Amino acid sequence: MDISEAKQQIIRIGEKLGSKNMSPGTSGNISLRFGENILITGSGTCLYELSEDDIVLMDAEGNLIDGNRKPSSEKHLHTRIYQMRQDLNAIVHCHAPYVSTFAVCHKPLSRPIISENVFYFGEIPVAEYAMPSSNELVENTSKFFVKLDTVLMANHGIIVGGKNLKEAYYKTDTAEVYAQIYLQSLMLGSPVDLDRRHIEEIYELRKAAGK
Repeated sequence: MDISEAKQQIIRIGEKLGSKNMSPGTSGNISLRFGENILITGSGTCLYELSEDDIVLMDAEGNLIDGNRKPSSEKHLHTRIYQMRQDLNAIVHCHAPYVSTFAVCHKPLSRPIISENVFYFGEIPVAEYAMPSSNELVENTSKFFVKLDTVLMANHGIIVGGKNLKEAYYKTDTAEVYAQIYLQSLMLGSPVDLDRRHIEEIYELRKAAGK
C-alpha cells in the first residue's frame, strides 16, 4: 500500500465518522501506522472533509516528516499507544455524542447489558481528565491500553485502537450505539444485566476469537 492509498483509507473513515455525527467541526483525529512511521490527521482539520493534504507523516516520536500541516495536537497520545501496543495499527479519537455523554459524567461503559459490549470491550473505563494535548492526558489515558483498546476520556470523548482502520472504526461505532442503548434504557427504567453464566460464555467466545 502506497502513501496515497493509506491516506485515502483515513479519508474514508473520516467520512464515515462525519456521516454519523461522531466528529463535529474540527474535533477528533485519526492515525495509521505506516511502516516505521505514522500517518495522522493535521491539527484543526475536519475529519469528514479531509483531503490528502490534511494528513501528514510523522516519525514514531511525533516529529513531522512530510506534509504542510502540523500533526494533530494529540499526536503524543497516538505515539505512546503505538509504542505500547505493536498489535494496534490504527487509532480513532472522536467526540461522538453518546459516548461523550458518559465521558462528561465520568461514568464507564462497563455494565454487561448487551452481548456485543461484553464481547468487544469487556469494559470501557474513563481516564481521568487532563488538558487536551498535555503530557498528563497521555499518562492518564495510555495506561489503560496495557490491557484494553477502548477508553473514554473524561470531559472529552473516546479513543479506540484497532489492528486496522476498519476495526478501529467498527469499535467506535459499536461503543457509540452501546452508549445510546444504555442511556435510553436508563430513561425507561433500570437496565437488566446479563447473568454471570452468559457473561462467562461470551468471554469463552472472546478467547476462541483471539480477542
